[in-house]
Amino acid sequence: MTFAHTLKNSVVLLSILILFLGSCKQQVNETKPVSAPEIDYAAKVYPLLDTENSRWFYFSSASRPFGMVNLSPDTQIGGAWGSGYRYKTDTIKGFSHIHAWQMSGISVMPVTTNEKTKDDIFKDFYSKFNHDNEVVIPGYHKVELDRYAIEAQLSSTKRVGFHQYTYPDNEEEKAILFNLNTLLGPSSNIDGVLNQNFDNELSGKVTMEPTHRRPKPMTVYFKVQLNTQISSIEKDDSTGNYLIILNENKNDVLMKVGISYTSVANAELNIITELPNWQFENVRSEAKQEWNSLLGRIDVKGGSDQDQRRFYTDLWHALQGRRIINDVNGAYPDNTGEIFRIGQLPLDANGTPKFNHFNSDSFWGAQWTLNTLWGLVYPEIMYDFSNSLMQYYKDGGLVPRGPSGGNYTYVMTGASATPFMVTAIQKGIIVDELEDVYQALKKNHLAGGIMEKAGYEHTTNVGGGLEYYMDQGYVPYPIPEGKFGSHQDGASLTMEYAYQDWTLAQLAKKMGHKEDYDYFLARSSSYKNVFDSEIGWMRPKNVDGKWKADYDPYQAENGFIESNGAQSTWFVPHDIKGLASLMGGEDAAIRKLNEQFETAEDLGFTAGTSHSVELHPEYSRIPINFGNQPSIQSAFIFSQLNRPDLTQFWSRKVAKTVFGGLSPSTGYNGDEDQGLMGSLAVLIKIGIFQMNGGTEANPEYQIGSPIFEEVTIKLNKDFYSGDLFTIKANNNSDANFYVSEAEFNGISIKANSLRHEDIVKGGELILEMTNTVK
Repeated sequence: MTFAHTLKNSVVLLSILILFLGSCKQQVNETKPVSAPEIDYAAKVYPLLDTENSRWFYFSSASRPFGMVNLSPDTQIGGAWGSGYRYKTDTIKGFSHIHAWQMSGISVMPVTTNEKTKDDIFKDFYSKFNHDNEVVIPGYHKVELDRYAIEAQLSSTKRVGFHQYTYPDNEEEKAILFNLNTLLGPSSNIDGVLNQNFDNELSGKVTMEPTHRRPKPMTVYFKVQLNTQISSIEKDDSTGNYLIILNENKNDVLMKVGISYTSVANAELNIITELPNWQFENVRSEAKQEWNSLLGRIDVKGGSDQDQRRFYTDLWHALQGRRIINDVNGAYPDNTGEIFRIGQLPLDANGTPKFNHFNSDSFWGAQWTLNTLWGLVYPEIMYDFSNSLMQYYKDGGLVPRGPSGGNYTYVMTGASATPFMVTAIQKGIIVDELEDVYQALKKNHLAGGIMEKAGYEHTTNVGGGLEYYMDQGYVPYPIPEGKFGSHQDGASLTMEYAYQDWTLAQLAKKMGHKEDYDYFLARSSSYKNVFDSEIGWMRPKNVDGKWKADYDPYQAENGFIESNGAQSTWFVPHDIKGLASLMGGEDAAIRKLNEQFETAEDLGFTAGTSHSVELHPEYSRIPINFGNQPSIQSAFIFSQLNRPDLTQFWSRKVAKTVFGGLSPSTGYNGDEDQGLMGSLAVLIKIGIFQMNGGTEANPEYQIGSPIFEEVTIKLNKDFYSGDLFTIKANNNSDANFYVSEAEFNGISIKANSLRHEDIVKGGELILEMTNTVK
């Protein structure tokens, strides 16, 4: 036995010991089901939803919740948009392991070849497939590659992709092509290297080139283990592709691909820890069990079969997209400084990371989506993400709004992490180092903070217009200094900052910072400075205080971010009554908003059926758009103005119209953005919402119109004292969507709302449903 083999065996034995010790402890940050639920919730999920319109990170199949590995077939490559798995494209171009915000990598393809085709296979290896021979469920994907007659099955753990290939019994050589140096999604993969370590093991690395959004390169390391021997490894210099020729006597081939953003050694440790065996069916079953454990936190009864299938598909989307980037030992990539470094997450007494670190799109719009869903149903996930955001602050000096590759991307605008972390504190999920958290969030709201930066503004601090906001009470449009980043839309920025200032003020109040509370509370009324009372709409104004000339409130992105003025006029989640006062009173505001809904209904409540068509003239002038974040709260505004019946009426229509379909051609009618719209759909369908993002003390939940007869939420006992929170909607139907009476734990509810501390103690909310307004 060689020294290398002796050393390898020692490493394996040590790692198995670590695995055994690790298995004896329980950790909050990894979701590990105790037992399989009786109901197969994962079987209700329809992963093909909206896949005709998906973008690089949208589709998921052979993946765990928030998994570092998100393994799936790619039918379209070559950009962040219109790529990944696209349902109408009938050609598979590889199985890649990373589909994340601004990240991609490690594409492989099982092939057969011979001496005549071997030279061409490096360039020409794509294969047709047929959806009729395809199986897609959470944690698993099976396809047949028509060109090679190979059946490919995919599954994974958090950090390891697991492949099972069944090759045809013929004279062709069995091989796997590693397409390392290529353009997959948002960036080119370069400098891909693959080395053979042992008879059945490979290792390598590939670098993702910088993008406009992720300005620094990112290297992914990987380890490959096969259950068969490698006959040879060949590289094509023109493509950089590698062809692995396998043992000709084995038709059923298993392959593990462990990844890491820190080292090959950690990629191997991830395999040893998470996937020490070769039992593909067990891993597939464990993946499904993990999904069932999370999906089963909400059990719904009633509604149609399609209602239930769409609901669990929405919930499934709310639990993915944002990806873990740390290894099992807590090592993670830190790219926030001038020089790349490997960071280390804090460990508990058992040597387990206290939380996970994440690659994530922004939390722009999370106040109406993830804040409520995760905060109530998945507090352990909110705990992880809050600590991850603070880790970025400790490393790079700012709480991010959308990190990628261990660094800031400055995606979207404002300080969207503030309401996310404030609600985590107000709900008792984050209880330690609160002063540190407050000071970190406060930094983002002042000069030098993230509010100064517009979208993707990496080298300046001008585009966000924060200086004008602080001095003049609004962000001018246009920014006088010129264009420095994306989304420099002054009216929207003003309103966004005002809301986020209000949420920070609530935390300042909790922490006893009276002066800060008064300051940020005063700033939160700045939205009034961009309301033109003569026309009744929010309206951009220039640096001299003059309203934008020839202003059309229905013109898209005319001083407003990914919206028009009619939609964004209602973006005042912290002061709906104050907004109504500007409009001439609550009755006038209700009439105005109701008319907008009536017009929007004719267009299906969305600006077309995909994000790519939102700016088309026939769609962009819609007055309410549930396909993008700026006006997704609007149905619940009526309830804030003492008209809960209109909230029930319109939210039920939106649930059925926008979030009711079940096909590859539609689904979210816009941009799902890593769980944001999936979460919104879930909340509307179970009939609870939080207008201000749950950021006040003892947060309030507004009651809507659940589409199901019964909804049971299983509360996490690690965070909350109660066992179950149940919503029963008696006499519920498509016609009976009004709530005539409501009681919680036997006590009548008059305010059409509940408080967080009451819900998390557990109990039963009973709604009497009717077809007439009470």
